[in-house]
Amino acid sequence: MKYISTRGGCSPQSFEQVLLTGLAPDGGLYVPAELPRFSEQEIPSWQGLSYPDLVLKVIAPFIGDEVPADALRKIVEESYAEFDHPDVAPLTKLAENDYMLELYHGPTLAFKDFALQVLGRLLDYVLIKNDQRVVILGATSGDTGSAALEGCRHSEQVDIFILHPHQRVSEVQRRQMTTVVGDNVFNLAVEGNFDDCQSIVKTAFADQSFLPDQTQLVAVNSINWARILMQIVYYFSAALKLGAPEKAVSFSVPTGNFGDIYAGYLAKRLGLPIKQLVVATNSNDILHRFINGNEYSTTDLHHTFSPSMDILVSSNFERYLFDLFDRDAEKLSDFMSKLGKESLHISDEKWRQMRECFASASVDDALTCETIASVFADTGKLIDPHTAVGIRAARDCNADASVPMVTLSTAHPAKFSDAIMKAGLDAPELPPHLADLFEKEEHYSIVPNDLTAVTDFVKERSHN
Repeated sequence: MKYISTRGGCSPQSFEQVLLTGLAPDGGLYVPAELPRFSEQEIPSWQGLSYPDLVLKVIAPFIGDEVPADALRKIVEESYAEFDHPDVAPLTKLAENDYMLELYHGPTLAFKDFALQVLGRLLDYVLIKNDQRVVILGATSGDTGSAALEGCRHSEQVDIFILHPHQRVSEVQRRQMTTVVGDNVFNLAVEGNFDDCQSIVKTAFADQSFLPDQTQLVAVNSINWARILMQIVYYFSAALKLGAPEKAVSFSVPTGNFGDIYAGYLAKRLGLPIKQLVVATNSNDILHRFINGNEYSTTDLHHTFSPSMDILVSSNFERYLFDLFDRDAEKLSDFMSKLGKESLHISDEKWRQMRECFASASVDDALTCETIASVFADTGKLIDPHTAVGIRAARDCNADASVPMVTLSTAHPAKFSDAIMKAGLDAPELPPHLADLFEKEEHYSIVPNDLTAVTDFVKERSHN
């Protein structure tokens, strides 16, 4: 399989190349040149497979023979052996045709572990094979950072630098990053918001001249295709448990950078019978305004109880727009160049096409806390604020109550005690393997919201 850029300015790449590159040199994002499709006979044969075995079935066409089968199996099995639930991604019934997919049983208690545990091991395999050293540079709104550090900190071929917005992630999220110890691990608290961090990362990828010779940047954000690929799998896992492909399933996805729900969109295109995909946003509602009103424009950032979704511009939305614009790279590039400068609109035909693919809702903090409280009262299940946004959006948007609706539960509630207590409930305890988190020493550097400040920091601390 080959991969192309959404901006059309570079030659097709292999899986290994896009794994190591992340952002395309022309500023675009990599997508498969052609998408495979699983047959109606093939998908039912996956019923009852273990999660690692299902992973291997879904990702095989995207990797081909670039990673030998035995090596890929070892990578996948080791990655999911660290999860604390035998199902890896258990499905919980909340009410009739109302389900929650628990994606927080990995080592850092967030859905990012599904991709980043694998990504770290894939990088190790490729870098050792090529005798190559790289610098990982990533931005996080809360959960990507800790998952990336956990997945990649053991590699001797990597220096890893994670940017987070200073004082704008939860305390648990921050400590999960800043208590990781390693000579190759660096946390930078940027005096800005997540979009500022993301902008610095994208600009650094475009000009890597600040790096030591024969060193390159690797992305761990969801712009890295391998992140998207691994997230497709749990849509198949949930749907198969609910009777797919004979029965359709709907999904509601708490959405920040659009990577997780884009994986659901791909699962549908691969042949999974998905009835609805609900884009669940908090008060930072650029996607909801676009889907509901055909108005795509940035506004001021709101700081909410669901900080991982406090994002103004969803990077991965470009991948969907590329398809919506019939893979016309020139048209997409023109559209993206105007973002942030004016209010953007698409034709009525394209808008209807988008609304056929996605429903959406925006859920503010008051409704988020109300949903946390009501779900606990009705089911005894404690949910985090991002999951609450997803559940509320699912209930507001559900177009067919006879079809199972699955909300992706993206993080453990213990990571967001402020929201839980605001909902009138007791603060949840951290799982045993993180019980001493608040006793560990933190290590991080506060840096200004400035590209040069960050690149100088990286240059001074990177190993040749």
